[in-house]
Amino acid sequence: MESLMFFCTFVTKIARKDMKQSRYSACIFDLDGTLLNTIDDLAASCNYALRAHNMPEHTVDEVRQYVGNGVRKLVERAVPQDVAPEQFEEVYATFRKHYTEHSLDRTRPYEGVIDMLSALKSFGIPMAIVSNKFMTATQELCRHFFSEYIDVAIGESETIRRKPAPDTVFEATRQLGVNPADCVYVGDSDVDIATARNSGMPSISVLWGFRDKPFLMQHGAQTFAATPKDVVELVVHS
Repeated sequence: MESLMFFCTFVTKIARKDMKQSRYSACIFDLDGTLLNTIDDLAASCNYALRAHNMPEHTVDEVRQYVGNGVRKLVERAVPQDVAPEQFEEVYATFRKHYTEHSLDRTRPYEGVIDMLSALKSFGIPMAIVSNKFMTATQELCRHFFSEYIDVAIGESETIRRKPAPDTVFEATRQLGVNPADCVYVGDSDVDIATARNSGMPSISVLWGFRDKPFLMQHGAQTFAATPKDVVELVVHS
C-alpha cells in the first residue's frame, strides 16, 4: 500500500509538472527480464528437458546467460555441443511442452511494473510487448498479467523474424497505428539494444533484469532506468 501511494504521488507530481503529451507515440516493451521475472520457470523447464534426456543440468544463473534470443537458442546453448540434431529436437520439444504447462508457476511482474504500466496508461500512451518467446506463451503471459494495460503482444512465430530483426517491432507499431520513429523501446538486454537500433527507435535499458549495467554499456546502451518509475519519467518527460 505504501509503495502504491508513493507511486501515485509520483505520477501526480509529473502531471502537475507538465501537462503536455508524452514525447513518444507508444512504448514498446520486451517481456522477459523487463516486465516479468521469468527466469525460475525458464530454468525449471530447461533442466526438466535436459534431465528427461540424460543431459547435464544448469544453474539458474547459467540459464540467465542463455536467454534473450528465443527459447530455441536457449535450448541450443543448454545442451551439450556434440548433441545430434534429432536429439536436440526431442529436447526442444520436451522443453516447449513443459514450459507451456508451467510458465506461470513462479513467474511474476517485477516490483513496480504494474504501477509503471498504469501510470503510462494514465498518460494515454499505447503499449505493446515484443518478445522472442514463442507466440502462444507471450500472449498467454500478457493476458494473465497485463490485459488492462498492453494493447498488442507479439512473440516468435514461423512467419516473422525474431529480434534483433525489427519485424516484430514494426508489426506491433502497425497494429498500434503509430509511426515507429515516434516510439521508444524498453528492454533489459543487448538483443533489445540492437532491436531498438534496427527499428530506428531510441531505447531505455532497465537495470533490474537479466543483464547488468557494464554489460549493457558494452553493447551501446546510453539511457538507463534503475526502477520502473524511472521509465515513466523518461518516457513522459525526457
